Amino acid sequence: MINIMNTITIPRKVTKGEELIIISRKAYDEYLRLRKSAPVVKMSSAEKSDWEKAKKEYQQEKYVTLDDLERDLEIAHKRKG
Repeated sequence: MINIMNTITIPRKVTKGEELIIISRKAYDEYLRLRKSAPVVKMSSAEKSDWEKAKKEYQQEKYVTLDDLERDLEIAHKRKG
């Protein structure tokens, strides 16, 4: 896990549009190590569409919690038995 204690964000107006973040060398080295072990995989257009839909549903609180799912499954199991 990356433990970034001290970070500095340089505002976009100072860098003419690009926001910059300063982190320690140790945190950067850890980031590079993790990136090698878990490479970034690009999403297909269908996956991006699904992701956007999921984010929108989450923001609208249209989701089921793990507790709710477990309770519903337990109730359904008891009904069958």
